[in-house]
Amino acid sequence: MNPYQQKKRWKYLLLVFAVIIASGSLLYTNYLVKHIAKSERTRAEVWAMSMKQVLGSDDNDFLNYVFAVRDSSIVPAIVTDEKGEIVITRGLDTNKTFIKLAAEGKKWLVYSPSYFENELSFMKKQHEPIKLKIKDTYWLIYYKDSALLTDLKYFPYIQLSIISVFLLMAYTAFNSSRKSEQDQVWVGLAKETAHQLGTPISSLMAWIELLKEKFNADNDQLFGEMENDVKRLEIVADRFSKIGSTPKLEEHNLYEVINDFVNYFKFRVSKNIHFEVKGQSNFMAGLNVPLFDWVLENLLKNAVNAIEGQGEINVEIQGNKIKDQVFIDITDSGKGIPRSKFETVFQPGYTTRKRGWGLGLSLTKRIIENYHNGQIFVKDSELTKGTTFRIVLKAIKNDKQTAT
Repeated sequence: MNPYQQKKRWKYLLLVFAVIIASGSLLYTNYLVKHIAKSERTRAEVWAMSMKQVLGSDDNDFLNYVFAVRDSSIVPAIVTDEKGEIVITRGLDTNKTFIKLAAEGKKWLVYSPSYFENELSFMKKQHEPIKLKIKDTYWLIYYKDSALLTDLKYFPYIQLSIISVFLLMAYTAFNSSRKSEQDQVWVGLAKETAHQLGTPISSLMAWIELLKEKFNADNDQLFGEMENDVKRLEIVADRFSKIGSTPKLEEHNLYEVINDFVNYFKFRVSKNIHFEVKGQSNFMAGLNVPLFDWVLENLLKNAVNAIEGQGEINVEIQGNKIKDQVFIDITDSGKGIPRSKFETVFQPGYTTRKRGWGLGLSLTKRIIENYHNGQIFVKDSELTKGTTFRIVLKAIKNDKQTAT
């Protein structure tokens, strides 16, 4: 199992764990809410029966007892007659059931009709009323959930939010910590590689010069190509030495940088693959050429590997004058990438080749986004027909530049 698949599995496990916690919390709390609701219904019915006894008995002692039972209920309730007129209220907010009015220097406490109407409307929506027969008439007792029951209803959502935030923080911290460790390992490995390459590269350059002198072959093409490859090794070592540090960006002509690299690269792959660089040739951008060449190398190698037999690789440069951006589109006629993998291809460790490490596109994305402040993404791809990667960079304004 490659690292990307392992990371994906851990993500699914965390998600399943979060769902189990949330589901268990909701089920248990709903169980409590149902039982408390049933209990409050019973208490409301006790109060209703106490009302009936109060109105049907003349025994003062018994009345006091019944009032005590009735008042023990904390369920907010409103009693109406058959016409819907409010007869009795219980457990409502005393700060809102009366309003103060001043007239002729006197103050009266009077009922606030709007408050009672709003409360009654709310109670009708919450529960079916308890119907109580008093002599020849019927009273309807409406009630609503107590503050405790209301809190319990919202409790699972609050709990779920807290758990979600906790898991998100834990997951973020885990990813950040792991990424930091990976970065340190890769930076150390890259710098050590650059250091180890330094000595043999210097020796190779010296041996080539000795061979040229021995065979008097200063203009020999073979030695010239050998020198180019050794210089290429120097560039590779320089790339690795720059990983982990902020590279210096210098103003360069994009077309010239890309064309020079493509001319070097195309002689080192199959002649059945045709290369073409086209588009506007006057765009300037801030580049670190060794690192940007690394980006081109990774993209062109992937394009070559995607082509089976004969094919084409086109590099097109175009600009956006409004946003001061320049687009570099690298298109191949290879086997293509499924749409579901457009983001996945940039993940470290993801590869479709048996001997691949899955680091090329990951490094490419990092070089473009972290070091060149640009963007790279799969612009378009179709299976069996090819893929287009797009690089977006900030263009440096030039008087001769004419963008479309």
